[in-house]
Amino acid sequence: MDTSKLLNLREFEPLAREQLSQMIFEYYASGANDDVTLSANQSAYQRILLRPHMMTGNAQRSMKTTVIGQPMNIPILIAPMAYMKMAHPDGEYAMARAALSHSISMIVSTTATVALEDVAAAVPNAANWFQLYLYKDRAAARALVERAESCGYKAIVLTVDRPVLGRREADIRNNFALPSNMEIKNFPAEANREGVSAYHAPIFEDNLRWSDVSWLKSITRLPVLVKGVLRGDDARLAIERGADGIIVSNHGGRQLDGALATIDALPDVVQAVDGVVDVLIDGGIRRGTDVLKALARGAKAVLLGRSLLWGLALNGETGVGHVLDLITQELDLAMALCGCHSIADITPDLLADEKKIFQNSV
Repeated sequence: MDTSKLLNLREFEPLAREQLSQMIFEYYASGANDDVTLSANQSAYQRILLRPHMMTGNAQRSMKTTVIGQPMNIPILIAPMAYMKMAHPDGEYAMARAALSHSISMIVSTTATVALEDVAAAVPNAANWFQLYLYKDRAAARALVERAESCGYKAIVLTVDRPVLGRREADIRNNFALPSNMEIKNFPAEANREGVSAYHAPIFEDNLRWSDVSWLKSITRLPVLVKGVLRGDDARLAIERGADGIIVSNHGGRQLDGALATIDALPDVVQAVDGVVDVLIDGGIRRGTDVLKALARGAKAVLLGRSLLWGLALNGETGVGHVLDLITQELDLAMALCGCHSIADITPDLLADEKKIFQNSV
């Protein structure tokens, strides 16, 4: 369908619900248990208020930045997401092409329905990253990392918040299974499809340790970011083991329900990291002001997820592109109205002190 008349990211989801089967829509949309963390990821941003600067002469603005030393035109990346062909026949191809046309890095998932080599071949000039679920079979894990490195991926993102699968009741209710005409292209050839179709993924490591970061660093020349951190002390442990970046994430609310919202976890992680490595964040971002708030709290960039899936479901590459256009335009507007010339101007003083506001109101 034509998405060009949609005005913001929240307008995509209800239309995608109509487009997709219940099983597929709820797989993408739902969180764990009561969806408490899923909802908190969005609502937490709405509690944060802005204190804009005026009269800064910022008619000319730039959103350029660097993340782990890599130049980016805007501080937004595409989060790793599984099974994109369930949303649209072009799946990861369409997402990758839209990312390249907007000069945005896509983080390709281990559980993609297009092989990582084929994504790379489709967008040969892209600066994409690869997301890794660590396998119990370290030889198979090493082979996967070597595949990513050999075809030009620019970083490895190790997801650490899924030692076991969270209880996603919608998927249990819908008896979720990957459609029979699709495969997880990055899995080892000997992976048991029956287990995979139930997405229990018995090949994933369920005994993760911080030493696994050291092991991963020892087998690749690529930067390694650790995704799924919600605590400052864990961030420090990751850095001690060689991590080149931290991604604050609660897996989109799909793992531990009741975990705090990522934007609330961010300050502790940023303080603990103390500028040693870059900190990124995902979860709940639906507006350009959300991006600005995350940057003001210390994130170097944000990862955008579900909204892009809804764009993909509605209109393939064009739908993804429209989502990216909207969030980019909103971020530029937020910067203009906050008096920011550049990403460097997005500083903590743009955020209101909630405690002081409350004290002054009583």
